[in-house]
Amino acid sequence: MCYIENASPMKIKRISVKSSGGNYVVVAGAIGRASQEISALGKFSSVHVASSRKVWRALGKTIQRGLHLSKHSAVHLFDDAESAKNLHSVEQLAGSLSRAGADRKALLVAVGGGVVGDVAGFVAASYLRGIALVHVPTTLVAQVDSSIGGKTGVNLAEGKNLVGAFYPPRLVLTDPELLRTLPDREFRGGLAEVIKHAIIADAPMFAMLEKDMDKVLRRDPKTLDELIPRNVQIKARVVSRDERESGLREILNFGHTFAHALESVTKYRRYQHGESVAWGMMAAAFLGHELGLTRADEVSRIVALVRRMGPLPAWPSVSSASLLSAMRSDKKTRSGILRFVLSPRIGEARSYDTVPLHVVERVLHFTPRLIAASEHLLGTHRA
Repeated sequence: MCYIENASPMKIKRISVKSSGGNYVVVAGAIGRASQEISALGKFSSVHVASSRKVWRALGKTIQRGLHLSKHSAVHLFDDAESAKNLHSVEQLAGSLSRAGADRKALLVAVGGGVVGDVAGFVAASYLRGIALVHVPTTLVAQVDSSIGGKTGVNLAEGKNLVGAFYPPRLVLTDPELLRTLPDREFRGGLAEVIKHAIIADAPMFAMLEKDMDKVLRRDPKTLDELIPRNVQIKARVVSRDERESGLREILNFGHTFAHALESVTKYRRYQHGESVAWGMMAAAFLGHELGLTRADEVSRIVALVRRMGPLPAWPSVSSASLLSAMRSDKKTRSGILRFVLSPRIGEARSYDTVPLHVVERVLHFTPRLIAASEHLLGTHRA
């Protein structure tokens, strides 16, 4: 459900999300009225902001103005690198809340990208057995994906997101204005989740991205004002129907079985999450074709659009066996059987758990070679 309020200079959009822990709303275009939106939730004993140093340097003043932070507020900063998305950061933030006197009536506001949201969300779920949480996502991937749906968690050495909880926020406040200081690499990485949503659920949006990708990359305000709420609606629709990933919600993992393995074998230091998802979506498209599910022309469109995101860190120089081992640690694995989300056609996706391992190994072997060959061919044509 989405309805629009009159506002200036842009319209505020409200998208409802159903949750067993309490329904909530994603308010798009509302950072200027963050204080009013939070006040409508009720009274809190204190307000605590969790963020990273780099995000707070770039957006702290904007957030402070929007939230109207008082003397009863505290700001807690921690490392938001993917390699720091671990239990140490959880302990650090929880300890900081305790020292600041946060009680069960406190509010925790997560200001940042996916790592901040995941860590702060898990802390909110577990600190004093649960305190109120509001997300203020400041990256594209967080605005269109990770801040919505209540999934929180951190990584272990054995795999990604293996410790966590489903814990819905009370409110999500998103605004394209918060993307203005986002580094270009992070913005481009976030486009992977936008493309993913189009592949799994919105063929017309995929065609729009093919047509208007240059506008998106320029961060054209009008284009983003349309694109971000559209993606929020897709995510909200899926998680409202399947909050705990028992069925439909698995389609949101298109490309992620490959992506999580790439992140794991590179110790979370080579890729931003969206970059690994970009590689993962291309690999998933190739896998779909190898299995006779995805037509060659659909694969070509997926790969072409993903590559328009911009350059990606190279595929790691590791064996297919190493990547397969990392995949087996993925939380989507059932009784040792790998599960993949594949797209029979753009706009649709579903899970498969009968994929022969030799086909997966072939895709792992040939994906980087096929992409490198196509890039060489494209470079030759341009020359």
